[in-house]
Amino acid sequence: MSVIPFDQRDGVIWFDGKLVPWKDAKIHVLTHGLHYGSCIFEGERSYDGVIYKGTEHSKRFHKSAEIMDFTIPYSVAELDEAKYLCLKENGLKDAYIRPVAWRGSEMMAVSGINNTIHTAIAVWEWPSMFDMAAKLKGIRLDVADYRRPNPACAPVHAKAAGLYMICSLSKHKAERAGYADAMMLDWEGNVAECTGANIFFIKDGVIHTPLADRFLNGITRQSVIEQCRQRGFEVVERRIRPEELEGFNECFITGSAAEVTLVSEIGPYNFVTGNMGKVIMEDYSAAVRPQSKAA
Repeated sequence: MSVIPFDQRDGVIWFDGKLVPWKDAKIHVLTHGLHYGSCIFEGERSYDGVIYKGTEHSKRFHKSAEIMDFTIPYSVAELDEAKYLCLKENGLKDAYIRPVAWRGSEMMAVSGINNTIHTAIAVWEWPSMFDMAAKLKGIRLDVADYRRPNPACAPVHAKAAGLYMICSLSKHKAERAGYADAMMLDWEGNVAECTGANIFFIKDGVIHTPLADRFLNGITRQSVIEQCRQRGFEVVERRIRPEELEGFNECFITGSAAEVTLVSEIGPYNFVTGNMGKVIMEDYSAAVRPQSKAA
């Protein structure tokens, strides 16, 4: 993966309905979304030129905007078309896709109700958050100090930029301590999710995952649950206490960036990278690349 800074790359970005040179996709420093968190985004992947669950992501993008009290000025179909245009014009088939929308610069105060809503889409090559060797061996997770907020205190069902502030802080601390990521609890001390991925546990052939009513119900999470149930695996969505981790055999995380990644350790708890987790990883890989499977 390239180490070129993101503001210095070549290519084009779809910005407010038109393609602009990558290095010219800029905003003013007095932008409401930068100062007050009035910004939403999506994270998606294209495999062999096909965006996985692209329309579902575009619909969630609209839903996040609605929760954040603004309207995306482009339809779901227009967003889908723009994403494919970005892939084509940047010459990419396997790529990460980042739609983003934010309030503009007309007003600089807590209220930005009349500010223009801007929308952009960027695509770039990003094979995976973790390399295949790490995904199979199992990554190590810290336990975050910060907790996911009460839904009465934050718009937890929007993919809102401001909600990732504590995620960045938690991941920075984990990485400095030698971990790959951190598991976060909710405000009541139940297991919630990782900083950018949902989490699953396996015990005696049954898959357990936190109920997604207090954090974002990931599209990859939903896909994996569906794939597991189609295979005949039992999936239980429920509250999970951290002390239960001692009794689980396997663990894995899911997300557009992480895809399906096995976990070997969370703080003091260790897990095996067993066959069931590997089957789930293989099923997801087959689902996102159906053409390769058919070939």
